[in-house]
Amino acid sequence: MALPFFIGAGAVYMALKDRKGAAVALTIAGLLLLVVLYRLHATDTLDLSL
Repeated sequence: MALPFFIGAGAVYMALKDRKGAAVALTIAGLLLLVVLYRLHATDTLDLSL
């Protein structure tokens, strides 16, 4: 789960270094990764014993 934050930090670093294309690409990659991780976690079943 730390990977999206590292990608976001890389995007900020690229933006500060005036590499806007790379920053946008990293931002899109980070967002896509968040969607994939959400899909994996949101579809897990909950094992509840009541």
